[in-house]
Amino acid sequence: MKKGDKLAIHCYKHNGKIDRISGEAVVLDIKKDYIVCANDKVKLTENDGRTHYTKEAAILFFYKNEWFNILAQFKKYGLFYYCNIASPYLIDGNIIKYIDYDLDLRIFPDGKHRILDKNEYKYHSKKMGYSKEIDLIVKHSLNKLIDIKEKGKVPFKKEVVMKYYNEYKALKNK
Repeated sequence: MKKGDKLAIHCYKHNGKIDRISGEAVVLDIKKDYIVCANDKVKLTENDGRTHYTKEAAILFFYKNEWFNILAQFKKYGLFYYCNIASPYLIDGNIIKYIDYDLDLRIFPDGKHRILDKNEYKYHSKKMGYSKEIDLIVKHSLNKLIDIKEKGKVPFKKEVVMKYYNEYKALKNK
């Protein structure tokens, strides 16, 4: 894998079933602990076959050893973050794969945040039999993510996200 490569993104559930397929993301950076990708108006295919397109460009941060991934989204009203509590990623050919654990953290341009999908997490935890270990990891990861956001660490630094966004635009225009 190298900068400029194009990868699909496959999101699974704990039971091993595919939940969502996201079209192409362009690799922008490969760090020791994470990779950075970008996409814009990408096609999403849901587990029931429905498709739709994202409305904006996003910079995506996938972590090797953290139980979350982060999307910085360039929306009409500012920079939003959508953070998935999810297993560390793995690369399989030209596909980024991870398991989604339902809980999400939404961060608004003013810095405020909201935890999303608590009921979905409770439902899937029972239905799919999340272990106590998974429950602890998920809750710890959510708290860690909030702490990283509160401390303004990468990727919650607008200048870092903008740097990647500008690199993405330059790659697209080649």
